[in-house]
Amino acid sequence: MTAPWEKAVLFLLVAILGGQAIVVNSVPYDYSASTECLAQPLKPQYGGGMIVNPQFDKDLDGWVSFGKDIHRVSKSGNKYAVALDKSTPHHSISQKVKLEKDKMYTFSAWFQADKGTADVRAAVKTPDGFVIAGQIGVNASCWSMLKGGLTVKTSGDADIFFESNTTSEIWIDNVSLQGFTKEEWRSHHNDTVHKERKLTAKIKVSDKKGKPLAGANVTVTPLRMGFPFGNAISQHILKNPAYQKWFASRFTHTTFENEMKWYSTEYTEGHEDYTVADDMLEFANKSGVHVRGHNVFWNDQSAQMKWVEKLTKEELQKAVTKRIKSVVPRYKGRVIHWDVNNENVHFNFYETKLGPDASTKIYQAVHEIDPNVILFMNDFNTLEQLGDSNAAPHKYLRKFRQIRAGLPKNAKMGIGLESHFEVPNIPYMRAVLDQFATTGSPIWLTEVDVAGTDATQAGYLEEILREGYSHPAVKGIVMWASWSPKGCYRMCLTDNDFKNHPVGDLVDSLIKEWKTHAEGTTASDGSIQATLSSGDYEVKVNHPSSDAPTVHQIKVYPKSNEHEVTHH
Repeated sequence: MTAPWEKAVLFLLVAILGGQAIVVNSVPYDYSASTECLAQPLKPQYGGGMIVNPQFDKDLDGWVSFGKDIHRVSKSGNKYAVALDKSTPHHSISQKVKLEKDKMYTFSAWFQADKGTADVRAAVKTPDGFVIAGQIGVNASCWSMLKGGLTVKTSGDADIFFESNTTSEIWIDNVSLQGFTKEEWRSHHNDTVHKERKLTAKIKVSDKKGKPLAGANVTVTPLRMGFPFGNAISQHILKNPAYQKWFASRFTHTTFENEMKWYSTEYTEGHEDYTVADDMLEFANKSGVHVRGHNVFWNDQSAQMKWVEKLTKEELQKAVTKRIKSVVPRYKGRVIHWDVNNENVHFNFYETKLGPDASTKIYQAVHEIDPNVILFMNDFNTLEQLGDSNAAPHKYLRKFRQIRAGLPKNAKMGIGLESHFEVPNIPYMRAVLDQFATTGSPIWLTEVDVAGTDATQAGYLEEILREGYSHPAVKGIVMWASWSPKGCYRMCLTDNDFKNHPVGDLVDSLIKEWKTHAEGTTASDGSIQATLSSGDYEVKVNHPSSDAPTVHQIKVYPKSNEHEVTHH
């Protein structure tokens, strides 16, 4: 005899109740930062942490002078140090600290120039040499916060000091250095992932009369990860079913390595060909993969076609307008982002040819055609290389704000950090993300890869991906590891038979970890609660009085909190 409930209508209700923090036994990490120039510096993070006399309340006690340094009190009563007579860049103050090789150190301090502007770096002299902890551009009449971080190769005594590119006075205040063990750093990851990436879902099972169904076994299995995680692809995917299967089974987002770029679609003037890009987009759409548009223009001189280089100013402006009106409408509504004028912090081809506001005008034109697409400023070394002063965070932000100021209020801009790493400085990476989070714009790691051998590559990549995934301001990650039979740009996830390299195994393990499962038995009210990452799920319901389970699909997202599924 068939039980009455077998032909019932089941209602599965998924209510998002909010994330729950994991309790950790460590000093909480301070994600705050300031990227504005303030009349008074904010208090030192962590109360100064390891730094003695961080606010200079006790004159220069605990500090050593490299040059002529004094202690000064402002009219408002703020006390700070002043580096005078800077005949060399490192003439300032220093403090000796003990650093440990297995710790992560976050650093911050506030600076002001006596006149004009200056670039300031925080440096650390260690037993193995000099390490840069961070850099900032400073002005007269207001205070700027430098936030950075470092690790050291050898434990021992170290000296923190400050460098600048000016001989004028540099004012220093509210210095902080806080160390964390790797276990504490990982606990920050876990805590933030729980708060930012997971939701408490309530699944309620009811019969066709709306009555709660107690004692039902509910299994929740992930189908698709909600956090955007992807990898670049090349045209080699079009005629390679093995590549297609490998890619589509893992990733939700992609960027075309070269195929949307101007030199790929109009290498010869007047002869446009979007065939390859169109075919790749069709594959992505059929696979349910979202595409980042890369790119409308590339500001690097070396990336221009010969015919573009020869154009006059007026001819180039016409060619730029034609390119925008060709590629942007073609992919309107089909790409989620545009890298608009790629790497325009480092390079200035279009500014040199068309004027200093060339990038802003290009962004304006793209927005006018596609007001819904997010306009990204995509560049390298801001996150991954402290030694590249051209890509310092404050210089990226200066360009970003210049462009955003020229756009309508409804225009959406994004921060694209390419993330081509050598040896990652993870504390510095987190500090830069903290600074960019102050813009309120979405941050994506857009071209993640790591140089190295199998022995080091997977370990470094894991550190980078975990740091990006756990940071509250990061909204998506795309790796730069598209496959080619002749090899990849710097990092291959697989061999030519699509068997994983160690980095590929690492990526698979993280995808598995970031997807969540749940199983439970409904209580008397017909519900279970489960902590799930956002995404698409299959829900299988079994009941003792039923011969067969019912299967449903649900979406668990912050704005998707109720689901009704009919069961026959």
